[in-house]
Amino acid sequence: MKNVELKDYLDDITLFSASQGEPKWMLDMRLDALKKAEELELPKIERVKIHRWPLTTVGDINQEETVCDVLSDFSESPDNPVIVQGRTTTYMEQMPASLAEQGVIFTDLFTALREHGDLVKEYFMTKAVPMDEDKLTAFHTAFLNGGVFLYVPKNVTVKEAVESIFYHQAADDAAYVKHVLIVADENSELTYLERFQSVGEAAEKHSANIVVEVIAKPGAKVKFAAIDLMGEQVTTYLNRRGYIMKDASIDWALGIMNDGDLIADLDSDLVGDGSHAEVKVVAISAGRQTQGIDTRVTNKAPHSVGHILQHGVIRERGTLTFNGIGHILKGAKGADAQQESRVLMLSDKARGDANPILLIDEFEVTAGHAASAGRVDPEELYYLMSRGLPQSEAERLVIRGFLGSVITAIPLKSVQKEFIDVIERKLAD
Repeated sequence: MKNVELKDYLDDITLFSASQGEPKWMLDMRLDALKKAEELELPKIERVKIHRWPLTTVGDINQEETVCDVLSDFSESPDNPVIVQGRTTTYMEQMPASLAEQGVIFTDLFTALREHGDLVKEYFMTKAVPMDEDKLTAFHTAFLNGGVFLYVPKNVTVKEAVESIFYHQAADDAAYVKHVLIVADENSELTYLERFQSVGEAAEKHSANIVVEVIAKPGAKVKFAAIDLMGEQVTTYLNRRGYIMKDASIDWALGIMNDGDLIADLDSDLVGDGSHAEVKVVAISAGRQTQGIDTRVTNKAPHSVGHILQHGVIRERGTLTFNGIGHILKGAKGADAQQESRVLMLSDKARGDANPILLIDEFEVTAGHAASAGRVDPEELYYLMSRGLPQSEAERLVIRGFLGSVITAIPLKSVQKEFIDVIERKLAD
């Protein structure tokens, strides 16, 4: 698919906004973003060249290819809050009455814009991800065509995991532009699970643009787990960002298992005294796939704590770049920034980078990093093979051990098991 002038889509955006019954402020924001998308530059990911990637293909945003038979997987669905969504269409929405009675909101983004417009307007691209940060955030705002909104009120604990499952129809040539907005109000607690998954086969390359904003207000505790399984023909821009206030925390567990090219911006902004972020990332690259992942924690407040742990595996001619960035700003005394990035290459033609970056603008802080990129240890393989294991099985055990230090740090056993199952499938391909 060839790119066309973005400004030519003004009428399509206006029609789409009207079809969803959006408030005027949202349409105005879209049209402002459309202008900025023409002017702004692409984001810069260290050691990854993306200027030729098809990141701004659009297609027909007013005509959706619907996903067939996806609901057969939910014939015995659990009682937890669940949304199952295609590009724009929501196939299933389940919300326990007990949570609704406590003021919890969990619905598709367009319903939220119509029914909770003032609440969405307060947080939508105002704190975590600015609309005009770069070309891709502006493109996202202009062409947004699906997503969810989750709000947990003050002092409410959601014991059940809140789950979003987003299906991408590979034959649908329109840009897949999703926005997830989560607001955890003061002293609330929640666990959120997210999956992005392609279904079917695509004839040509097209784009996905996903932005996730998590606002953790003072004292809130958020556990966020995601598994990404976008298809080979999908070039993905992924931006997940937390805005973490006083004594709040976000614990991220992210499995980046896409088959296509990807750039990811995984940020945690520690804006409140005593705020805390734990970021755990597992990624696998294979074939001729290129993935560039920027994982950043910015300590903006005193006594804030940010830790990054990311491990990746590269097969065949794949490329995987981890940029781990810890930034302690002036005034953030007592802050702690730690990171570990490791890449394991399984082929002579695989390419991996683990780049630690520490930026320290304050005294009386703690910071450290570890990084490595290398091949499977032949002594480990020899030991396992000497016990009768074939080489392929020995390699799989070494890889599982390598990724295990991240997986075991994931707080939810069910997500740990799903990560392992996905990794096994990826390594068996």
